Amino acid sequence: MSITPGPRPVERPADVELGLDTFGDVSVDDAGRPVHPAQVIRDVVAQGVLADRVGVDVFNVGEHHRDDFAVSQPDVLLAALAPQTERIRLGTGVTVLSSDDPVRVHERFATLDALAPGRAEMTVGRGSFTESVPLYGLDLADYEVLFSEKLDLLVALRSDEPVSWSGTIRPPLQAALTHPRPEHGPIPIWVGVGGSPESVVRAARYGLPMQLAIIGGSPQRFAPFAELYRRALAELGKPELPVGVHSPGFVAPTDEEARDLLYPHFKANRDRIGAERGWGPVTRDQFEAEVEHGALFVGSPETVATKIAATVRTLGLSRFDLKYANGPQPHADLLRCIELYGTEVIPRVRALLAS
Repeated sequence: MSITPGPRPVERPADVELGLDTFGDVSVDDAGRPVHPAQVIRDVVAQGVLADRVGVDVFNVGEHHRDDFAVSQPDVLLAALAPQTERIRLGTGVTVLSSDDPVRVHERFATLDALAPGRAEMTVGRGSFTESVPLYGLDLADYEVLFSEKLDLLVALRSDEPVSWSGTIRPPLQAALTHPRPEHGPIPIWVGVGGSPESVVRAARYGLPMQLAIIGGSPQRFAPFAELYRRALAELGKPELPVGVHSPGFVAPTDEEARDLLYPHFKANRDRIGAERGWGPVTRDQFEAEVEHGALFVGSPETVATKIAATVRTLGLSRFDLKYANGPQPHADLLRCIELYGTEVIPRVRALLAS
């Protein structure tokens, strides 16, 4: 299947899900000193509790295995959140399936679902970093087959019937069931996609919702991927499924304050990654251009809500998740962002989509 040009806006209802994502970036205190990762993990739990209280629909926590991010086991953190929250869905963004064991993943999320009945879900992907592959004794040469076979097994394990499965990455399973069994039916699984047509079609082939990671450039340029996904579903005889987007951003009372607060932390994050990957340092002009025309959803509640609503319409989204932590920004800034997102951005987005 090939990508066809052009966005074709697909209207979504005003009850589109609006969530938050975090990687648990190691933050700084008011004096600019790094906070211990253990405290960052406790802060992320507090952020999730606040998100639940202010009406956010979904709270996703990412997985990384490096010193600029505190969270390497997001499902453990989500289990701590479960008894402190009431209605918010608890998920990952993403579970790095390439370096994990699908059997253990399924059992862990069934356990989380027992602690947060009907609220557990996962987004699986290969992740934006590869540190976990050698860390867990795997070979980067097997990167593609690790993900494809593990996704195949994870999907099979959702069945209530015993699973027999064979592949190249592990010994076969014969009539196996994982335990505990999910109490409320299959655990929802989304597939995180960074922009590969093959990944888009694979999500459709398995009949799994797709989450597009839009971290640079205009969200509109991802419309062909949403179209490809919907066309693949139709050609495979599968029903229409949700499409979501994950994008970075930050909310403050005014546009100027949001940009000024975020920029130094965003730059610190991107410059470190850029030094590893051969990118040049981020300039203020590049940052401003990405806010104005690209994938940074930064500004006042009105500004951010308007941009989210436009993205939902353009891509026909069922979910939008704001990645609200972008570099070593202090916990207090993140709490205020979450409060504004829940109390002001979400109602504005719903009103815009309903109008």
